[in-house]
Amino acid sequence: MPEIPSLLELLKSGVHFGHQKSRWHPKMKQYLFTSRQGVHIIDLEKTTAKLKLALDFIKQVAAKDGLILFTSLKVQSHEIIKTAAQEVGMPYITGRWLGGVFTNFSIIYKLIKKLEGMEQDKKTGAWEKYSKKERLEKEKILIGLQELVGGIKGLNRIPQVIFIIGLREGKNALAEARKVKVPIVAIADSNTNPTKADYPIPANDDAIKSLQLITNLVVQAIKEGQHEALHKVNIKEE
Repeated sequence: MPEIPSLLELLKSGVHFGHQKSRWHPKMKQYLFTSRQGVHIIDLEKTTAKLKLALDFIKQVAAKDGLILFTSLKVQSHEIIKTAAQEVGMPYITGRWLGGVFTNFSIIYKLIKKLEGMEQDKKTGAWEKYSKKERLEKEKILIGLQELVGGIKGLNRIPQVIFIIGLREGKNALAEARKVKVPIVAIADSNTNPTKADYPIPANDDAIKSLQLITNLVVQAIKEGQHEALHKVNIKEE
């Protein structure tokens, strides 16, 4: 499992900063240490404990060749999530939740295959037989598909876990995951309901440094799991 940052490292990344007391969610009470100048301070010892549980779980899933869907529903985390997911070859969704990933995957899969087919046709020159107007129309469709399912291209099955930034904003994503019993790992800020996640990580979900730190730890856990999976394959082949 990745080395958990010290309390000082967490402090330096602003992980402890919650929201104004007036915006808190009562179910976060157990994860709050105190308040300063009207702002809740997250208990970093609780953060550390929950991080260990979440990272260990993610590592186990990755070690079994499981898929972790990275999801960002907050603008400031879009690039962080995209970069992290690409680093470990995992699917990702940024921006608006793509309805049906969990509950209507057959439709989503058709869109993915259509995108892959169009990209292949364009690459091989199959579009050359069409008129300029027709090629422009195809290009519009292609761009639309890339924006819609580009982050989950190559996905051939429902992911085993969803890692989400934007617990408060992720009502639809959470509902779908719950419906098909996909475990939820999520950063839980002081204004969120941590019980919505199976593995909540009490932390600031607005500050870039906090988001980067926690997402990087998730990436490390996946890499360790993937390494274990590869090691097992190599042993079997020998």
